[in-house]
Amino acid sequence: MKSQVSELPVGKAQPRRKTSRLAPLIALIILLTIPLYYPALRDSSKKLYETTLPRLEDLEDPISLTSLVEEAPPTENPCSINCHDDDNKASVDTAVVVDRQPAPEDTTVVVDRQPAPVIKKNDKGRRKRMKSGKGQREDEKVQAMMRGRSSHRGKIRSRLFEGDECDLFSGEWVPDPDGPYYTNETCYAIQEHQNCLKFGRPDRGYLKWRWKPDECELPLFDPQQFLQLVRGLSLAFVGDSVGRNHMQSLICLLSSVASPVDMSEPGDQNKRYEYREHDFNITMFWSPYLVKTAKTDPNDERRPYELFLDEPDPHWTSQVALFDYVIISAGHWFFRPTYFSLHGRRMGCLYCAEPEVTHLTSYFSYRRAFRTAFRAINEAGFGGVAFLRTYAPSHFEGAAWDKGGDCVRTRPYRRSEVVLEDYSLEMYLIQLEELRIAQKAAGRRRGGKFKLFDATVAMLLRPDGHPSKYGHWPLINSTLANDCVHWCLPGPIDAWNDFLLQLFKTELE
Repeated sequence: MKSQVSELPVGKAQPRRKTSRLAPLIALIILLTIPLYYPALRDSSKKLYETTLPRLEDLEDPISLTSLVEEAPPTENPCSINCHDDDNKASVDTAVVVDRQPAPEDTTVVVDRQPAPVIKKNDKGRRKRMKSGKGQREDEKVQAMMRGRSSHRGKIRSRLFEGDECDLFSGEWVPDPDGPYYTNETCYAIQEHQNCLKFGRPDRGYLKWRWKPDECELPLFDPQQFLQLVRGLSLAFVGDSVGRNHMQSLICLLSSVASPVDMSEPGDQNKRYEYREHDFNITMFWSPYLVKTAKTDPNDERRPYELFLDEPDPHWTSQVALFDYVIISAGHWFFRPTYFSLHGRRMGCLYCAEPEVTHLTSYFSYRRAFRTAFRAINEAGFGGVAFLRTYAPSHFEGAAWDKGGDCVRTRPYRRSEVVLEDYSLEMYLIQLEELRIAQKAAGRRRGGKFKLFDATVAMLLRPDGHPSKYGHWPLINSTLANDCVHWCLPGPIDAWNDFLLQLFKTELE
């Protein structure tokens, strides 16, 4: 008897089964019914996709995005109040971090003769799942979601740039042998924890790069041209210490031709500088959460803050209409423990200890804070231009910020070496989506304008530009956390003012 070709595994002989007479009838029924149900399946998958990525047309509806990414928790570690001690005070036996964001534990980056990326805590379990096939399927789902998010990023950015001649923010870092254009000895505005040259950083290569857009030229900052353009105008920075880092870079770049009068109160986080000969002033509003906040314990600075996510911070929103230009930014503070209130009652928390409180993510507070801030600008009668300076990623490697993580690279990445992903991508997309809503609302009011100041990708490529351990002198018998959030001055953050000058020229000329 001839052997039959079989899909059964090799082993004990199996009897050949007879084909049921009902099989052809069942097959016919299936073939006839699939076309009837396929449209429903197709529409179902389409609906699932649209709940993940909103249509751009929906971005004018403040309600349509309320739960876009809030179910998936971000991958950061909780950041204690020491993460944000901007006075940079340190005792001999106490570790202090200055406004630092915890590093995501599952971020992978390209390593160039530097410490290896952080290994996931559950990496062994992940390898087991990969062997079983489950982990591979999970990774494929994540990769597909990230591709969708990246595609959404491109679409919404194109809408935000409608009418602009060139996208300044897509490009690469190229060598610049002439940099830097000031030093720590020529600028008094550099804070200690950003003074990398003073505290002995041995390499200088990080100072020898400039940003080159793909489609056009970006001239280097010209301080005389800048002061001519802004004569009679005012500029406000709103945000945290990275925003202040930006302001100090601007003052340093202008220092070769002009020095301002410092009108700030001693010890005040808010700053005001007047360039009286040029009738120009700069103000820094310290508002790391952008919205109204309160201490949960007036006598304990270490306790979490309460964020009133639907109430703007009156400290800056009551004055915003007085300015011609506003640069608004926020990010790293949203990873520390906080309580959230909406409509006068507590709605949840991030990294709190109370089990009865709803535990939410930083995406929840981040989206609502920007929505409230933008709405306040629109409702304040602001008639100028508000720039959203997007999230600048940190670059902790080897461990989390509080576990010895560091940023010791000495050259920029190229675009092919790293991608924007995980929580950095989500925070960035939240900003773009909320900016689009604000633009549409401003258009209906015919008031001020909202423009994109996209620093995210450019700074993602600069892991070499942070102070690391060069924001202080070494201390005996103590360990200070490395600063991989702020930027050395001079350093890559100076390119933000190359951007700023071009944005001003576009608006004023």
